[in-house]
Amino acid sequence: MKFIRFQYNNEAKYGFIGDNGIIEVSAEDYLTNNHKGLKKYPVNVKILPPVNPSKIICVGLNYRDHADELGMEIPDEPIIFLKPPSSIIGDRDPIIYPMMSSEVDYEVELAVVISKEAKNVDRENAKDFIAGYTILNDVTARDLQRKDVQWTRSKSFDTFCPIGPWIETDINPHGLEISLHLNGELRQHSNTRNMIFDVYELVEFISNIMTLKKGDIIATGTPPGVGSMKPGDEIQASIEGIGTLKNRVIYSK
Repeated sequence: MKFIRFQYNNEAKYGFIGDNGIIEVSAEDYLTNNHKGLKKYPVNVKILPPVNPSKIICVGLNYRDHADELGMEIPDEPIIFLKPPSSIIGDRDPIIYPMMSSEVDYEVELAVVISKEAKNVDRENAKDFIAGYTILNDVTARDLQRKDVQWTRSKSFDTFCPIGPWIETDINPHGLEISLHLNGELRQHSNTRNMIFDVYELVEFISNIMTLKKGDIIATGTPPGVGSMKPGDEIQASIEGIGTLKNRVIYSK
């Protein structure tokens, strides 16, 4: 099942993709197994970011092939940081290149969406707290990341967290092809089986630090091939079984 947020007559709505259209559900039933449809809408609506999380928890250096590419040691435990919800945009929304930076990078990632409040969850039970999965681009001002040492500024600009286009519920997260194309050219490619800490380990680790709320996002790290983009570039981030997240880079006004 594909959960989706969309706009109709300037109003944000919740639903899932059904046969020949989108089936609306209430906000309370979104990301749950309660699928009582309210109304059917055509598929040619504006797609919104699939969730409005209270927080976005990201994981650094979580692919073995990325660590090999960088010549870095495998971490003993996940390296986590936060992006603000204000950085979120949806499919086909523009990424704004900030005037403060001259080196902005793409990072395709599998994103975990939490289904209900989670605290001190064991790995064995983590699946019960996951609504599904979507695609995330952890856009980063790399020059500012190097300058600041800590990562808050470089990761937090408005539009620096494209997610979407929807949330897929029916996939195994541990064997998915993941890739990113820049202007049609393949730049990143791996498989989620190359993660150092798998999805369920991350839910356990993070929920033992902070309470996760319904709709919160865990971005699970990026594979090798990270690189720069510039205004005018088109980014296509793809994950097997989910789809493709498309965004174009534009100048800051």
